Amino acid sequence: MTSSDTIFALSSGAGRAAVAVLRLSGPGSSMVLTALAGGLPAPRHLVPRVLRDPQTSEILDKAAVVWLPGPRSFTGEDVAELHLHGSPAVLGGVMAVLRRYTGIRPAEAGEFTRRAFANGKMDLVEVEGLSDLLSAQTGAQRRQAIRQMSGMASSVFEGWRRQLLEIRAGIEAVVDFADEPGVAAEAGRTIDADIRRLLGDMRDCMAASAASEVVRDGVRLVLAGYPNTGKSSLLNSLAGRDAAIVSDRPGTTRDVIEVMLDLKGVAVMLTDTAGLRGAVDDEVEAEGVRRSRRQMEAADMVLWVSSPDVAGSETPEPGLTPALYIRNKSDLTAGESRLLRNESQGPNVTVSTRTGAGMDDLINQISNLVSGFGGGDSALLVSVRQKSIAEESIRFLNDSLSAASEALEVKAECIRLASESVGRLTGRVDVEEWLGAIFSRFCIGK
Repeated sequence: MTSSDTIFALSSGAGRAAVAVLRLSGPGSSMVLTALAGGLPAPRHLVPRVLRDPQTSEILDKAAVVWLPGPRSFTGEDVAELHLHGSPAVLGGVMAVLRRYTGIRPAEAGEFTRRAFANGKMDLVEVEGLSDLLSAQTGAQRRQAIRQMSGMASSVFEGWRRQLLEIRAGIEAVVDFADEPGVAAEAGRTIDADIRRLLGDMRDCMAASAASEVVRDGVRLVLAGYPNTGKSSLLNSLAGRDAAIVSDRPGTTRDVIEVMLDLKGVAVMLTDTAGLRGAVDDEVEAEGVRRSRRQMEAADMVLWVSSPDVAGSETPEPGLTPALYIRNKSDLTAGESRLLRNESQGPNVTVSTRTGAGMDDLINQISNLVSGFGGGDSALLVSVRQKSIAEESIRFLNDSLSAASEALEVKAECIRLASESVGRLTGRVDVEEWLGAIFSRFCIGK
């Protein structure tokens, strides 16, 4: 892979479509567009053109084209876009022409975005935000990704780096006077105050970032209860498909089954687990029960499922405090005024997966429970990479505060390490180790 190549890729979705966008980036873009379209259109104007094979003059397509000369383009290079009819025949014909040219090749995954980063059009935080936006499935994920991609987080991180540079400059300004009585100690106290203020801001940011993991990965909800209370039927009803096998035979669910839901813009990972019971002769079912308990321990919330045909199922296992009690199979008690109801247990809802009664109420109850997890879309530190770098920077600042007030050289070194660490957030220093991992997550054409 060389940056002198001109790359091309389909930037719209694959498969048959009304319109397919083929993007080129690199020094050969103008030559290719001229050869196909008979000349370059005015920059940044979408214009109709008849595209012809330069060798045979055969018409390949009647398309719209855009010419975006660098550096005013996504990658910072010369870019051409061909808005083609989205049939495989059209795409195949145009790409066959492109492959004839020396120095023009298909793009690798994430190569367009990597060139944008290399040319200063985006920093690493914005790159990660774009990656998250491309994979966003909920409104909260979209808002969090746009916050990263728009540069809002980067501006805060750059503010940290500037403060560290100013602190370091302040230290170096008094080093020459370190032998003067009291000068170093007094300067050290002032510098420590500046470090503590910055450290407080960074810790607040780390604390607020905890919710970002929930936005990215989803709130983990576990359906728990005794065998045959209808947990798998509930999962299928909420998912709108047959994700789990349903049977009247207790112990049918042997393994963990997960589905992702979007509730009020919050991603929810809903997990069906094996029914809980004490002594189990079947080794496979026993392993399912052990996995159920591990899922309950790791869950953000447990939803306890009971039913009137399973004696004692209303009472959860000792030590377990469910966030919601779901009383299933209400159709079995039609006409009764109460369904083994114990309001003192906690929030509860009565449903029937067979008739659909109460399911809207259940969805509203769950939505209300998870809505409190939606605040992470405003977090600044959202990826593992970002959080690990921030934690490292905080450790260096703590080391600086631990140094004696007069040990200005030690403080300066700790601040230098912290500023270099913060610089890696946006990609200003020492980022090669992260580049492959970040850009490999992108699709071809982005």
